Amino acid sequence: MAVGEAYLQYVLEQLQRLRGVTSRRMFRSVGLYCDDVFFAIVGDGTLHFKVDDTTRPDYESRGMQPFRPFENRPEVSRTYYAVPVDVIDDAEELVSWARRSVAAASASRKPVRKRKAPAASKKKKKARRKARE
Repeated sequence: MAVGEAYLQYVLEQLQRLRGVTSRRMFRSVGLYCDDVFFAIVGDGTLHFKVDDTTRPDYESRGMQPFRPFENRPEVSRTYYAVPVDVIDDAEELVSWARRSVAAASASRKPVRKRKAPAASKKKKKARRKARE
């Protein structure tokens, strides 16, 4: 699932009106982020947007397919769907679909858990007890 540089640049140009969009290479595809929210995958000449239960029907009604991370395996990801070509070609429409994708991705983000400080070792606890005595 290689990414053609010309196609990636075209998609990024079409998304110019969506502020904060960046791209990062990942494996053989490219991830698109909006203000650090991962909302799209570009690979093998296809743009896939993050979907949720409210936006998935828009893609399915247009006959769009879910993302297949591996060409030779049957598994699909029902959280990313291919974006229709006519939507990609209409920058205004693409930005509208992208905003809904960013919203879906933001809503599904897991909160970052803060790490707890490591518990004091038994030796340190024992030493503190002895010092108090």
